[in-house]
Amino acid sequence: MAHFSFKTEPFYTTPYGAAYLGDALNYLRQMEPETVDLIVTSPPFALKRKKEYGNVEAEDYVPWFLDFALEFKRVLKESGSLVIDIGGTWVKGQPTRSLYHFELLIALCKTVGFHLAQEFYWYNPSKLPSPAEWVTVRRIRVKDAVDPIWWLSKTPFPKASNWRVLQPYSDSMKKLLERGYKPMRRPSGHDISEHFAKDNKGSIPPNLLILANTDSNSAYLRECRRRGIKPHPARFPHGLPEFFIKFLTDPGDLVLDPFAGSNVTGEVAERLGRRWLAFELVEEYLEASKFRFTDLRQQLPLFAEQAEQGTEDEALEERKLSRASQMALLESSESYEVTPERSGNQDRAL
Repeated sequence: MAHFSFKTEPFYTTPYGAAYLGDALNYLRQMEPETVDLIVTSPPFALKRKKEYGNVEAEDYVPWFLDFALEFKRVLKESGSLVIDIGGTWVKGQPTRSLYHFELLIALCKTVGFHLAQEFYWYNPSKLPSPAEWVTVRRIRVKDAVDPIWWLSKTPFPKASNWRVLQPYSDSMKKLLERGYKPMRRPSGHDISEHFAKDNKGSIPPNLLILANTDSNSAYLRECRRRGIKPHPARFPHGLPEFFIKFLTDPGDLVLDPFAGSNVTGEVAERLGRRWLAFELVEEYLEASKFRFTDLRQQLPLFAEQAEQGTEDEALEERKLSRASQMALLESSESYEVTPERSGNQDRAL
């Protein structure tokens, strides 16, 4: 991991990254300009109800975030990208939606000078119906199961390659490649040439990411239970940062998550061979995030003892705890109704 001359020592380090405890704005201001290839994060949402990880009121959200955004732009390389997972919220007392995340997007482009490279949407098929008043009681709205993800860049042509995120071909496409395809004009007017039948080893993904948020028995959650530490309540799934890290960076590039939460972004970056930095304000969340890294877990003395107690009774109890943990987490979230991983001073589901 490259050295950064921060005024404080890292909370912990790994072969590829370092996590720091404290205010992200303070650390950002200490960084040299144009040193980061990708910022991928899930900041606290402007939710109706206050969350333990902290969140800002919708009317104050844009001014609050712009202080960070100016630093994001400064530390990003010219070829770099900023990816923000930001869920919506409802107007208090009304079955209508807040515009705060759209206002933020416009401010990031019009005020800070970012380009909107592309908007993405994360569909969580396992999300619970919410808010209950409008969805399950009065039945005048449907459940909100999609989060916008803003992909922003300093220039219109940031580093990116969809070759690195190709998806497996569908069965019908595989059959078409086997049988061949006769070029023709479709009813829509599209002219499908002979190049359509070329095998590119996968299909280009859409800007809709379908990622269920249902994990309840990851290594992170198991170790939190064993040590009696409450896991971060709003984590995002590994698949979210993984997609953008592959899409927008090369091995060895630097990935930053300024609202790291349980540090899913760092875990994924480590596995993919990218250098990473994580900033987090809550010490409990950062302490528990060590469980995501095997070498760090091995340094914690409690695990060796408990590993020797692998009885059948404990295995049964573990399964019970897993189910109980899943249900508790499912019931605890508002904008992210399921559990596993969220990044940021609110991470988002594993």
